[in-house]
Parts: sequence; structure tokens; C-alpha cells
Amino acid sequence: MSKFSILTFGCRCNQADSAAMREGLCRRSMLESDNPRDSDLIIVNTCTVTHRADQQVRQTVRRLHRENPGARVIVTGCYAERDPETLSAISGVSLVVGNADKERLPEILTREEDQRQGRIIRGPLEADRDYLLPPMTHTGGKTRPLVKLQDGCDSRCSYCIVPQVRGPGRSARPEDVLAEVRSLVQAGFQEIVLTGVHLGSFGRKIKGHARLIDLLQEILEIPRLGRIRLSSIEPMFFDRSIVRLASENSAFARHFHIPMQSGSDRILRKMRRPYRAARVRELFQYIQSELPDAGLGTDVLVGFPGETDEDFAETRRLIEESPLTYLHVFPFSPREGTEAWSLPGLVPWQLVKERMAALLEISRSRNLAFRQRFLGRVLPAITLAREEDLGASVVLTSNYIHAHIPDFSLPPNRLLNIRLESISRGRTSASVVNGVI
Repeated sequence: MSKFSILTFGCRCNQADSAAMREGLCRRSMLESDNPRDSDLIIVNTCTVTHRADQQVRQTVRRLHRENPGARVIVTGCYAERDPETLSAISGVSLVVGNADKERLPEILTREEDQRQGRIIRGPLEADRDYLLPPMTHTGGKTRPLVKLQDGCDSRCSYCIVPQVRGPGRSARPEDVLAEVRSLVQAGFQEIVLTGVHLGSFGRKIKGHARLIDLLQEILEIPRLGRIRLSSIEPMFFDRSIVRLASENSAFARHFHIPMQSGSDRILRKMRRPYRAARVRELFQYIQSELPDAGLGTDVLVGFPGETDEDFAETRRLIEESPLTYLHVFPFSPREGTEAWSLPGLVPWQLVKERMAALLEISRSRNLAFRQRFLGRVLPAITLAREEDLGASVVLTSNYIHAHIPDFSLPPNRLLNIRLESISRGRTSASVVNGVI
């Protein structure tokens, strides 16, 4: 039996896409291996958000070919969509597949007879193309399956390459989403993560289509549902009724990730983000007022062209005045084909690093203070697998606290209650409380 391995770079949408490819290959009687060195087929699902992401992909592809020169290496994903020629020229790459054809990769591999070096398959990303929900049963060792409700993006943020490599926004049919969630519940999965490139825009382009809040209400009515969690939702499409729904349903994880990118209105305008900092501040405060124990994260883009000390100070001030519990901090990376590619006023790299370091220190302090609030308290959590890259004996609480439990023996994918016993800057320790949620 042929063996395959999948290496995934980037966001949760890419992880969901990899799960769909994994499902298709397993249905074709292929066996997944967690070791690319003994695989016949290696698929690299790429990200292209930053220059560094591109570099990591190229380095990984070359290393994989060196370590297993007999394997067929397939490169797909967003980098493959943006610059297939560069990837196809790398020694050992057999096939480069763009995002429009990624979902049918198992079929392509079954029918593919042309084994020439670096063949490119890259169809158009069409707006009227139906978005078919990929099955998520094969999670690749992850505890929590990702259900990708939506793909593509119609926004035109000046720094972002995603609309060009993912195409226009497209949503799955609500009935397909509900059927997939029911299937995962029946398969025994206790927490399901709903994701999308622009998750908050779910359903907006199809006449009569359910909104995200309507879909969430229906999902929460599914019998034996353990927990659902949302991935990132942009602030301009965050419906506050989602917070009320979460406050009324214990099966809804108390955790929201809302990318703000900057706290400076001047920079937000240059980024072409359709909101102002005050709106983000009010949204964060509203969530805290309705769900005071919720984990609340954001993305911050540092060093956008023309970002002054005052712009950065406004961002820092918003963060310090908001109930955020963690930050994801990224440096600006110019992407050819975006408006920001040619903007003047690049911020010196040393200054970018200093600003990032300042925000990361705030993030660490905020997260420590957040976790300390729950010392001695009992929280609902789920056990994670070793494959989560967090080590053994790790659980994840509903409000996004990772905790270690010494001498823990329960298998992954169990909902349980834990008590936080000790908290330090880099570690949270907990004990199991009798009773399953």
C-alpha cells in the first residue's frame, strides 16, 4: 500500500484543506505516514502571507527531496497559486497545484500519468463556483476537527495577498455544514472548530442564505454536541448576537479571536480596513461585559509603511486599555501585487523588531494576568493529543488556556473539568476534577 505525508504551513484554513486532501487519499486506499522519509508521496500545502513563509516552504521542499529522493513531491496551496513557476523549478518537485484544483488533488494524482519535473496545474478562481464543504474526519492526529464553512475574500486590504490566491468569497450550504457537524459528532469528536478565510462573511453572497448567527443556532441544537469554537472573525463582520448566543450556551467556547491589525485610524485607512479603532475598542469591551471570563485575542501588524511612533503608540494604548488576553504579532511583509507593495515609508527593520518585542511582552504579561484570575477555579476543558505539538498531558479550556496535568493518563478528545493549581509565566498546571461535562 502506498504511503503519503502532508506538511501544512499557515492558517487553520490550510489545515482544513489538508484534512480534506487526507480524506480523499485515504478513500483511495493510501496509508498516511507521519514520517515523510518513508512516504511514496509528499504533499506540501503552502502559505504565502509573508516572504518568510515562502522561504520556509522552499527550504522544506529541498530538504524533503534530499531526505527522500524517491518520493513524489507535490506542492499546493497559496504559494503554489501565487508563484507556481518558482516552485516548479525546485529540484524534486513533481507537480504544482493551484488553489482552484487543490480540492480534487486525490483525483488528479489518480489520473496523472505525466511524471515530468515541475508540471503546473492552475485553474481560475471563479466567483460563481460552488464551494463544496470538504469532509474533516481525517484530522492528521489533531484532536479538534476544522469545519471550513467559507473560502475566499472580497475585501481589498492594501497589504493582503489572500484575495488573489484564494479567490472571491464563497460559502458552503448550511445544510452541508450541518450534515458535516452531525457526522463529526456521531464519529465521537467532542470539540469542533468552525473556520473560514473570512468567516464572518459566511452566507452574505447567496440570496436567502443563512447568516453565520443562524447557522450557529442550528449547530447548537444538534444532539450530543460537545463544544464548538470559532476561529478568527474580522471586526467589521462580527455580529454581537454571537456573544449573546455564547453566553446562553455552555457548548459555545468562551473564546474569540478578532484581528484589529492597528490601533491607529491613520494606518487603518492606509491598510483599507473598513473600521476605526474606536469600533474595535467598543467591541472588545462589549465582549468582556457579556462574557467576563472569555479568552480574547487579536492580530497586530507592525511596521506598515509610514507607521510613526505616534501610530504605534495609539496601537499600544488601545491594547493596554482593552481586555485582550493574548496577541499574535506580525511584521509587515510587502507582497507584490498588493497596493502596499509600492507604498513609501518602509519602517527600518530594527525599529519593527523593537515594536514587536514591546507588544509581545505586553501579550505575555496580559496572558499571565488572565490565567492568574482562574487560579483555584474549575474550568471546562478538552484533552489534546500529543500531535498538537504541545507535549503530553495537555488540555485546552473553553476560554483558551493550555494547561498541563502531571501524570495524566486520559486519552485525547475527552471533555472534563479541571482546576488550575499553579500558574507561572510559561506554564499552567492543573488537576482533574471528578465528573465529565
